[in-house]
Amino acid sequence: MVIKLYTIALGFLCITFSSKAQPDPPADSVIATKHTVAINNVNIPYTATIGTQPIWDEDGKAIATINFTFYERSDIKNKSNRPLVISFNGGPGSASLWMEIGYTGPRILTLDDEGYPVQPYGEMKDNPHSILDVADIVYVNPVNTGYSRILDKKTDKNVFFGVNADIKYLAAWINTFVTRNNRWQSPKYLIGESYGTTRVSGLALELQESQWMYLNGVVLVSPTDLGLKREGPVDVALRLPYFAATAWYHKALPADLQQRDLNDLLPEVEAFTIKELLPAITRGGNLEQDSKTAIARNMARYAGLTEKTILQNNFNISTWFFWKELLRDKGLTIGRLDSRYLGKDKQDAGEKPDYNAELTSWLHSFTPAINYYIRNELNYKTDVKYNVFGSVFPWDQKDNNTGENLQQAMAQNPYLHVMVQSGYYDGACDYFNAKYNLWQMDPAGKFQNRMSFKGYRTGHMIYMRKPDLKEANDDLRTFIKNTLVEKGVPAKY
Repeated sequence: MVIKLYTIALGFLCITFSSKAQPDPPADSVIATKHTVAINNVNIPYTATIGTQPIWDEDGKAIATINFTFYERSDIKNKSNRPLVISFNGGPGSASLWMEIGYTGPRILTLDDEGYPVQPYGEMKDNPHSILDVADIVYVNPVNTGYSRILDKKTDKNVFFGVNADIKYLAAWINTFVTRNNRWQSPKYLIGESYGTTRVSGLALELQESQWMYLNGVVLVSPTDLGLKREGPVDVALRLPYFAATAWYHKALPADLQQRDLNDLLPEVEAFTIKELLPAITRGGNLEQDSKTAIARNMARYAGLTEKTILQNNFNISTWFFWKELLRDKGLTIGRLDSRYLGKDKQDAGEKPDYNAELTSWLHSFTPAINYYIRNELNYKTDVKYNVFGSVFPWDQKDNNTGENLQQAMAQNPYLHVMVQSGYYDGACDYFNAKYNLWQMDPAGKFQNRMSFKGYRTGHMIYMRKPDLKEANDDLRTFIKNTLVEKGVPAKY
């Protein structure tokens, strides 16, 4: 038996795992089951359809198959006004289980109120906050994630594994899905998390230009940089608000700052970042010593670090160093994707943590849950391995213009709105960089009335905490309702 080693990424985190030969899934198959869930105290009947749908080459040959789960409210006869949400996770080699059984789906993983795993692993429960009351949802697993696989082993992997290749084949797949399910009239939404935000930002324009499919909304959960450049001083400065939020959570700030509410503190830190820190970093060695000392003193106060540490690093505190340094004196590290999580390293010295405490926690709760749920509740029986993470490398990163693509899609489509959802304690795709995306996508300020930002007191997986699960779903529900267009309203400026 041949075992191969692969390296894949969640956002920018590399994970090495082994894989062995597995049977191929069927190219085209579905299994449907009937269920009911109480959402906001209203019983919602729905059909859950799980299966596979092919990707064809130019000759009509099935070269790959995409695994999906589709939740459709079953007491709605006329689907023409019924919103359809198409949901992706990131990686780019991650399956969509995180959003499906963690966030918007009708059944979710049982966790404690802060999002930590509890035993027995894999227990599921109804999600009383799911958006299924207002929209049908399909969760899509790109090639090599979930049960999705390349079927023709001679197919060039470049057809799938790259920023623009990924967008192109998924747009064609969405066209087929919408056609098969008779949903062309439905208002349509894309939602993506982490690298999924890169994916859906590109899909917004690709669907318009290649499939002639126009959207009402795009939701970016914990967005990446979307190909928008932020090098040098900008890259360094934009980290500070995240540092401040994390230090506040761990009670590492000076007493006068610590006693303030986070939502009161962060605007002050953001203003300092833009108006003082960024210009100071830009000036570099030309900055007067008195000014350098004053900037370092304020930056240290907001970041929970010492002034000496700030100056030793010339204001350039890397996130890796911050995760190691903030609680070094307590013998603890903090998590990358969610800095509420704590880890313990072999030694306190060093420049970065030994491991990602938060991802370890999530994997040993989500993995048993999705495997049990699919087999026992959705009745989908297969020997194909469910890839929580799958090999999608080498991934072609060239020509990532997805942020610009999303802006162009908005320009061409007056109906299209964008909402960003970010966790204040996310150190991989931090909330202030997410705001920066919105500013740079719309430098002239022409689309601000169609862009919105929502922040939560959590990390990358904004829905892990019980209060944020409710709030984030409520924000999604409101976004969908507010972006539906009354009959007869023209799409024009």
